Amino acid sequence: MKLLNETINAIGTLDQEAMEQAQTRLDQLTKPPGSLGKLEAIAIKLAGITGELYPDISHRQLVLFAGDHGVVAEGVSAFPQEVTEAMVLNFLNGGAAVNVFARQGDVQIKLVDVGMIADLTHPELQKCKVKAGTNNFCVGPAMTKEEAIEAIEVGISVAKEAKAQGVQVLATGEMGIGNTTPSSALASVLAQIPVEQVVGRGTGVDEAGLKRKISAISRGIELNRPDPMDPLDALAKVGGLEIAGLAGLILGAASLRIPIIIDGFISSAAALVAAKIAPASKDFMLASHASVEPGHNQVLGEIGLEPIIYLDMRLGEGTGAVLAMHLVDAAVLMIKEMATFAEAGITS
Repeated sequence: MKLLNETINAIGTLDQEAMEQAQTRLDQLTKPPGSLGKLEAIAIKLAGITGELYPDISHRQLVLFAGDHGVVAEGVSAFPQEVTEAMVLNFLNGGAAVNVFARQGDVQIKLVDVGMIADLTHPELQKCKVKAGTNNFCVGPAMTKEEAIEAIEVGISVAKEAKAQGVQVLATGEMGIGNTTPSSALASVLAQIPVEQVVGRGTGVDEAGLKRKISAISRGIELNRPDPMDPLDALAKVGGLEIAGLAGLILGAASLRIPIIIDGFISSAAALVAAKIAPASKDFMLASHASVEPGHNQVLGEIGLEPIIYLDMRLGEGTGAVLAMHLVDAAVLMIKEMATFAEAGITS
């Protein structure tokens, strides 16, 4: 808990002077004011986070946390739990969608086992296992509050390692069969959205599977009674270990003034936890995209984030965050390399 408290206390505010400088520069560029829309907003926010008008974001890292979920026993996923292990091996071998997009965008991937059932050993897998999967929250809490805090602190430590390695921008990724279920539970509790309005098909469950998923979340919330005013309580009772790790990564990034790009629904549920723990942390987040999960836009709205892209995606892994990196690059290059009216010799 000490590391978590220190991290919360270290989160500052955006650099208003740098943001004003960015706005002034943008208004001088050879374009109508505001005509590049979200790209301009990204450039201003990056200036506020980093304190630099032209931040260098060439060293970037996607951190992908893996964990398993006891609630899979309730039939909430179209895939068996063993797929978590199989997909982590796929990531390690470079064969997943996120690997393809990361290579294209020159993004390093770090894989962290924070809660897998499988006990994998690989030189590129960072083992920080808090426990071998959460408990089934339909029969009791997913984990203890101490375990939730430990997983958060794993994420904070990974952010600190990234900073020490010179990483300039972070992105969130995850793997855990069944993890849209705890994400939906957290969204329902922390954003106070009815369960039926936040639950989607995740990996592609059929109508019967969707009903099982809604039932499992409803029963878990009724049984455990997570406190909507206590994000740590909610995370422990109906959350996931990889979600906790992501929340810690986000808090750590905010405390270190590292921009962090949030991926899809699961990552956004983690961002919601982080924002409820430390409201100032949301100023350091960029939402990559809006997935087709019905609760995603509602969660982003609760945090106060607007997605950069809409591609009807629902894969997770960090795919949306890595794809959005190209547009963040564009925002940086735009403010740095576009000519001003004066430089172009254009007078009104």
